[in-house]
Amino acid sequence: MKIKKPSLSFWQIFNMNVGFLGIQYSFGLQQTAINPIFLYLGASEEMLPILNIAGPVTGLIVQPIIGAISDKTWSPKWGRRKPFFLLGAILGSLCLFAFPLSPTLWFAVGLLWILDAGNNMAMEPYRAFVGDKLPEKQLSFGYQMQSLFVGGGIALAMMSIIWFQDWFGGATEIAGEIPKWLYYSFFIGAFLSVATILWSVLKTPEIAPSDEEMIEINSYRGMSFADRFKMPFREISKAVKEMPKFMWKLSAVYLFQWYALFVYWQYITPLFMSTMNFDISTAAAQSAKMSLTYNIVTAVVALALVPLTLKFGGKKIYALSLLGTALALFSIPYIADPDLVLVPMVLFGIGWAAMMGIPYTMVSKIVPQNQRGVYMGILNMMIVIPMGIETLTFGPIFKYVLGDSAVNAILFGGVFFVIAAVLALRLNVAVAKQELN
Repeated sequence: MKIKKPSLSFWQIFNMNVGFLGIQYSFGLQQTAINPIFLYLGASEEMLPILNIAGPVTGLIVQPIIGAISDKTWSPKWGRRKPFFLLGAILGSLCLFAFPLSPTLWFAVGLLWILDAGNNMAMEPYRAFVGDKLPEKQLSFGYQMQSLFVGGGIALAMMSIIWFQDWFGGATEIAGEIPKWLYYSFFIGAFLSVATILWSVLKTPEIAPSDEEMIEINSYRGMSFADRFKMPFREISKAVKEMPKFMWKLSAVYLFQWYALFVYWQYITPLFMSTMNFDISTAAAQSAKMSLTYNIVTAVVALALVPLTLKFGGKKIYALSLLGTALALFSIPYIADPDLVLVPMVLFGIGWAAMMGIPYTMVSKIVPQNQRGVYMGILNMMIVIPMGIETLTFGPIFKYVLGDSAVNAILFGGVFFVIAAVLALRLNVAVAKQELN
């Protein structure tokens, strides 16, 4: 039996999503500042993909397991999802504080593993949390509000990098040493990670499970430790076997979309070192400006996508947005002006807003309510598996196929976005819902 959910006000949905600001600030630092730190500490460009394997591996392991466990969790005081994303935020906060203090490359790589584990512990239950709270008619608005905070959090991270580099940068780079100006962005992130999550936790009560769900939860509580340990893996296996065809189609889109995004984040800084002859600090600051621009666009257009998806359908808007992202990547390598190269980020920002909202709305509408956590975890597996494939395969592709060229790497990403856009046209929520009924 489905629980009847009341419609929420704008500010209730706003408060519910504030925690994404801190999570995405952290993610923004991972997009733009982590790879330059690796370069500062002596990594080669060819090593960047494999050094980033922490994200895919921890996402693949942590998110579906945490999702399955949170489906079977309930506390009248703490709720179902909130304990998990609060603990994840605390873990991520500690890592952000320590990251710029890394004395060696491998210390930084190890911290990235722990940081990603914390962020993944926070992210998956948060996605399910929004779906738990909202009636179907407000799902699109709720997940696009998430996109707004995704854009806002990453934009704030980029602004901090740009400002601190401008105010405190300029000193001669010392090999093997992280510049002091980069410290401040990570310290701010450590604070925001916990503070914004606490805001949402304290402002938003969770909906109590239905009687049927409580029977399942109590059954889980009565299991032996061994059976409780095995339960998440059984739930994941069962959910994958019963997964709607729609999600298999979405996984094909995600394969190309997220592979391309990982390529972009890893090679946009080396691109500017190549096309504009920048040093690492200046190239990292330019990359931050790119990310700032597209995330501001994301924050501005996120809610505007809601009426567009209702009028024209999610798959059309999603596919068109992916195509726009491809056009952005095709143009960036051929623009040598640091200001003019920001223009394609408008298209990238629209695409990022669609990627961060539309697929989650679609999946929330077609999966069983009592399995939303595990299916959101599986959806994340569809993100991290392409990222994992990229970390293992793109180093050799970069060296032997693309000629060690960051320009070719970004163009390669553009081609993959075109493929993702074509595959997105196969997504049909109405048909998927009919298949489940």
